[in-house]
Amino acid sequence: MVRAGGILKLAALIFAFLLAVFLAFQLLEINMDFKLSNIISKNIAVNEGSTKPVRHKCGLSKACPLGHFAFKMASGAASVVGPRICLEDKLLMSGVKNNVGRGINIALVNGRTGDVVKTNFFDMWAGDVAPFIKFLKEIEDGTIVMMASFDDPATKLNEEARKLVADLGSTLITNLGFRDNWIFVGGKGIKTKSPFEQHIKNSADTNKFEGWPEVLEMEGCVPQRQD
Repeated sequence: MVRAGGILKLAALIFAFLLAVFLAFQLLEINMDFKLSNIISKNIAVNEGSTKPVRHKCGLSKACPLGHFAFKMASGAASVVGPRICLEDKLLMSGVKNNVGRGINIALVNGRTGDVVKTNFFDMWAGDVAPFIKFLKEIEDGTIVMMASFDDPATKLNEEARKLVADLGSTLITNLGFRDNWIFVGGKGIKTKSPFEQHIKNSADTNKFEGWPEVLEMEGCVPQRQD
């Protein structure tokens, strides 16, 4: 009887031990699952929180479709800060590049490849309009033409110069006046009027700066020439 009772006690102890081990493993498994889920959720939250917004070429608000060049540009600010022209994430003209000046700033771009052909600026206050006219006449068909004003873009403009710019797709060049701000993207051989153009008049009633209107900014997608 004593022996039987001892066996029963030993069996009970073994059962209790096994039950405790089982419960311990169950608790450990639950705890591990909980911690693992926490780690995963925290990592997801960190990754989501650290996801940087997608940056598009030239800082555009959205990407351009295939077969288009992304551009962003700004006119000059009064007579202090020069214009800025960016195409396909390449800065073509700016004060930093030291290739802008008073008057009309121009960047010529190959309409098929997007490569820069030439940049220049023409002083329309103290300069001569003849070099500007010569420059416009030498632009080859299929060239994308980007223009931005700085300080005064119009005092020396004559009818011939305005007509040549209009032939590039501009509809506002005829109204460009002293110290107006103006930005434009057109092309040599364009069949229609360009949708990429902005103009603001120099007016004492509305000028943001003393003697000059506010800066103009424009972005868009220029169709790549396919033929």
